[in-house]
Amino acid sequence: MILNSSAFGPNETIPVQYTGEGKNINPPLRWQDIPEGTRSLALICDDPDAPHKTWDHWVIYNIPPSIATIAEDLKNLPSEVRTGINSWGNAGYGGPMPPVGHGPHRYFFTLYALDTVIQLPDNATKEDLLREMKNHELARAILMGIYERR
Repeated sequence: MILNSSAFGPNETIPVQYTGEGKNINPPLRWQDIPEGTRSLALICDDPDAPHKTWDHWVIYNIPPSIATIAEDLKNLPSEVRTGINSWGNAGYGGPMPPVGHGPHRYFFTLYALDTVIQLPDNATKEDLLREMKNHELARAILMGIYERR
């Protein structure tokens, strides 16, 4: 499975419009080579370089395997897609905004192919999703971008 973005490549700087210093919109993403037997996809974006704990920027799941892209500034999700709660306590995408003077942070966009559809309440967190995904992962793909606050 492969995960890409037209906005940045692997290990490249995430453009400012996709950060908390810019428009704070999600970047466009696309994937390919979803494994046979995939019933849903999940996407997590997090920052393991945050000062006190891994910071969750985006939790989205139950993406139908027939979908192969997420548009820039995604607003309207298909009804079956669910968005979890990020580390700010909000549903949806929150762009990179590392502390000033901390150097560049790594942002991991991880796409999971699952052999099930996840059943969680609307206020689910990344930890809830990871727990429900256990033993259901068929494949994963990672796109890592970098951002340093100006």
